[in-house]
Amino acid sequence: MVHSISSLLVRSKFPHNPTQTLKRPVAIDLFAGAGGFSLGIEQAGFDVALAVEQDPIHAAVYAFNFPQTKVLCKDVAQLSSQEIQQALAKLATDKRLQHNQIDLVIGGPPCQGFSNIGKRRLDDVRNNLVFEFCRLVKELQPRYFVMENVSGLCQKRYQPLFQELLNQFKAAGYAITEPVQVLNAASFGIPQKRRRLFVLGAQLGVGKLAYPEPKLSQKSQYLTVRDAIADLPNLDDFAELQKNDCVRLKAKQMRLIAAQAMPYVEKLRNIITEPDNFAYPRQWNPRLLTSSMQTQHNQTSIERFDKTLPGKLEPISRLQRLDWNQPCHTLRAGTGSERGGYTSPRPIHPNYPRVISVREAARLHSFPDWFRFHITKWHGFRQVGNAVPPMLGRVLGRQIIAALEVEPSVSIDPLVLRNTQLLSLTPSQASQYWQSKN
Repeated sequence: MVHSISSLLVRSKFPHNPTQTLKRPVAIDLFAGAGGFSLGIEQAGFDVALAVEQDPIHAAVYAFNFPQTKVLCKDVAQLSSQEIQQALAKLATDKRLQHNQIDLVIGGPPCQGFSNIGKRRLDDVRNNLVFEFCRLVKELQPRYFVMENVSGLCQKRYQPLFQELLNQFKAAGYAITEPVQVLNAASFGIPQKRRRLFVLGAQLGVGKLAYPEPKLSQKSQYLTVRDAIADLPNLDDFAELQKNDCVRLKAKQMRLIAAQAMPYVEKLRNIITEPDNFAYPRQWNPRLLTSSMQTQHNQTSIERFDKTLPGKLEPISRLQRLDWNQPCHTLRAGTGSERGGYTSPRPIHPNYPRVISVREAARLHSFPDWFRFHITKWHGFRQVGNAVPPMLGRVLGRQIIAALEVEPSVSIDPLVLRNTQLLSLTPSQASQYWQSKN
């Protein structure tokens, strides 16, 4: 069920007039994927009113995790601002929305054409999607926008294209925070070395945006793989995970997780209250270990993995083994079927001779444990690898909250994540689902 914006009334974490009803600033996610960027923006204090995602599998997973958000399963290149406004008008009685006053538009257009890994083709059709993002920003005229992409976009070979993009944003009435910066997730308390470019734009006449200052300035301060996954049990101990992606943990196993959980994990499991996390609470069962289906390796692979040293590449598979005492390297989504393969590079666990699970990858990416992914490992890893780490999205969102000069607020009631069928749809079933919804 999709709730209307008007029903998302909130209560401030800070003292205010008890008779005053607050509403959160409104955001739209144009390339939503499974929802990493959306979650971070929600954690910063926004309502993500509408999300657009072309892939029906990813859109279904998004809909499960964000029951309060209207999801459009459509190609952004084929989407008009009028369709977005019509969808918003059906959701809300909020006058700001009816007058096109959207506070924030976010999005990470597919970046394979600019990636440092691969052919980096200037004529890759996916490169045009950054201009489709610009088009909708121009038409929707939000107060602010944030566009994420790979760091390769600012390389010399792409400078004419990148400068043209910035010029189009400026012509649409936006001040760009320059120089455009590349942010490393590890510098913001995430146990993964992930460098991504973020373009920050502000409507002329509103407060200009500033890039966030890194929380951790030295590599020695970075969180590690141990901080993220040391508490998780060995998947091979659960026969159920050979065919299912979740298992109910026993009391003894829960006590072990609690004893080994680092402060980073305690945040992801909602054990520690974070003063800067304004996300809507979700009802979830902490005893359920999810997104943890085993990967069955042959004996030869197991022996090769076992011999691979921490931080090194296994020479045959070219998979890197994680080091307990270092951040994870960049998690990648891999190649989709449209490029002739179904690959999603998965690091080797630092202790066991197997690749990591989707849940372990999600921990390394700063997704909370209540967040669910598609039960198929290939889809799940792609959903993690394509996402903006939520904690990094939150830091960026907090910059915009500060510029808006609004008081962040939290909801009174938790959101219930009910429809688990959305996590197991086949591509054809997911397509049929969205044909009936949209």
